[in-house]
Amino acid sequence: MIKADRTQFLPISPEDLAQRGWDKLDFVFVSGDAYVDHPSFAAAVIGRVLEARGYRVGIIPQPDWTKPESYLALGIPRLAFLVGAGNMDSMVAHYTANRRKRSEDAYSPAGKAGLRPDRATLKYVEGIRSVCKGVPVIIGGIEASLRRLAHYDYWSDKVRRSILLDSKADLLVYGMGEAPITEIARRLAAGEAIHSITNVRGTCIAGHGEPDLDPQTMVRLPDYETISQHSDEGKRAYARHFMLQKEHADPLSGKVLLEKTDTRWVIQNPPPLPPTSEALDWIYELPYTRQAHPQYEAAGGIPALTEVAFSLVSNRGCFGSCSFCAITFHQGRVVRGRTEESLIREAKQLRELPGFKGYIHDVGGPTANFFRSPCSKQTRGGACTDKECLSPQACPALKADHREYLELLRKLRAIPGIKKVFVRSGIRFDYLLLDKTSGDAFLEELCAYHVSGQLKVAPEHVSDRVLAAMGKRGNRVYEQFRHKFEAANQRLGLKQYLIPYFIASHPGSTLQDAIELALYIKKTGFVPDQVQDFYPTPGTLSTTMYYTGFDPRSMEPIYVPRGERERKLQRALLQFDKVENWPLVREALIQAGREDLLGKGPDCLIPDRTGSEKGPMGHNNRSGTKKSGIKQSRTKKSEPRPGGGNRPELQKNLAARPRHRNKQQKP
Repeated sequence: MIKADRTQFLPISPEDLAQRGWDKLDFVFVSGDAYVDHPSFAAAVIGRVLEARGYRVGIIPQPDWTKPESYLALGIPRLAFLVGAGNMDSMVAHYTANRRKRSEDAYSPAGKAGLRPDRATLKYVEGIRSVCKGVPVIIGGIEASLRRLAHYDYWSDKVRRSILLDSKADLLVYGMGEAPITEIARRLAAGEAIHSITNVRGTCIAGHGEPDLDPQTMVRLPDYETISQHSDEGKRAYARHFMLQKEHADPLSGKVLLEKTDTRWVIQNPPPLPPTSEALDWIYELPYTRQAHPQYEAAGGIPALTEVAFSLVSNRGCFGSCSFCAITFHQGRVVRGRTEESLIREAKQLRELPGFKGYIHDVGGPTANFFRSPCSKQTRGGACTDKECLSPQACPALKADHREYLELLRKLRAIPGIKKVFVRSGIRFDYLLLDKTSGDAFLEELCAYHVSGQLKVAPEHVSDRVLAAMGKRGNRVYEQFRHKFEAANQRLGLKQYLIPYFIASHPGSTLQDAIELALYIKKTGFVPDQVQDFYPTPGTLSTTMYYTGFDPRSMEPIYVPRGERERKLQRALLQFDKVENWPLVREALIQAGREDLLGKGPDCLIPDRTGSEKGPMGHNNRSGTKKSGIKQSRTKKSEPRPGGGNRPELQKNLAARPRHRNKQQKP
């Protein structure tokens, strides 16, 4: 098996252009990520889609933004510059939930940090404008998509304007951008001026002068000047602003949204129509090499490719509607799955790739077992705007059915040369439990064939109050699934364990709630090696709660853990078995009036004094105890968290594909 050479990739240098005999490109894509020619990476997907439509496309990956001439490395494009910060928001890529600088960037050669700027979209457009006047600049990707309208920015702790206004780009493409960029390219190639392209689904435009408001097709959002005020009135307006966006996020029922900032207006056209299964097949079967560009070999490759190199994207969209997830705003709630035939063809192609050893690492999307639309209404009229599919209770119209996905997995694992097919992008266990026809069979075969010792799941919390804020059903649902998982493995004679993920300091979580979770962790014998701190990223309901202090669904006040100290206390409670956390745990217990949990009793979390070398479970520093089908987490940093939510590391999924997971995320 021979690795792909440079001629099999999209051009990234003048030498590549000369080799093809090209003197000019139609589009130049400036990307914050290294160039990986794989359908999990946004630049590759958009580049290959345009290439397949007959356009000449090149990529400038991670240009030196301190040198404006870097943006002219491939010359001036005939039609437009395309700009994307990468598969993650550049601020998420650079900073932890506690605003500390990260030391690694998985989307850069050898994981090297610092090869893209903060707020990369703004910096790249500024650099292009400084050296090239008059050529259209179109922004897109996860950073632009989730910042397309005014939004709370955690890193500056203020409400920022639409990134379209701040960047001074000509056009913004949001969501999974294949359909909008294809239409834009067609109209530009036909000679249409960029500023006359105003009505493409999945785009935002900017302009001066108040537009004519047609209440039948348009909705005016609260003005930026109102929602940016740090007052009770401003924050309530911000919450209404978010809920109006959410209400009109469905492509079949959504209206045009208008937002005023000073004398300018941002106009958001409705989302693109969901792709058909055949359209998804076409996108994912384009001639990707599925490898990092050869120029990165000497540096050691691109770490982000490791987890997805031998994975299959089976679906897009998610109707789980977790509050901390931005999939609703990026991919939408309507689920579309690929055809079985296409996925089998792609699986057979994986066998020919360098390094493939017979293991398909994942078959999934934002949530693996959301393979088709769960109700006929989604297909006919779009997702409901006034209720969710799974919370606070499952909708009676929802039809849970795993038969088609289960049959796909059976056929994939029967392909000669395929040793194992894993499901790693996570499952929604509440949806599985609703399936009275095939749910038990799916769980049995999942345990027997598609799990390797551990199954990652995301209960997120155990407090019903916090789970309600998260848009999830009560903890009894997870307990029901846990017992079914144990029973299935006992029948199969397997020792397999659940690896649950939990979020610390989510809006709604008090110290009492964090203590409730800590007691549950002790009861089940699981102390997580990694804990996800809540990260307020653009485009989520939870971030709106964090900023405003209101639950936008009810406009009732909600408790928000603020400040580094309280976040540390809640996180420490989730890892109470770490000796170094004992001072923080003791402080949290005393502050909450739970001194009864200090000591040597069976329910105590830590000793009533410091100095012990052993944790309360009798093991040095870590629990290691195995109980109730749950095992201590030893998750590698490179492994994705379960699907169904937009944790920041998951933003890479949203930019080009619906899976990784978030979704991932760096803790």
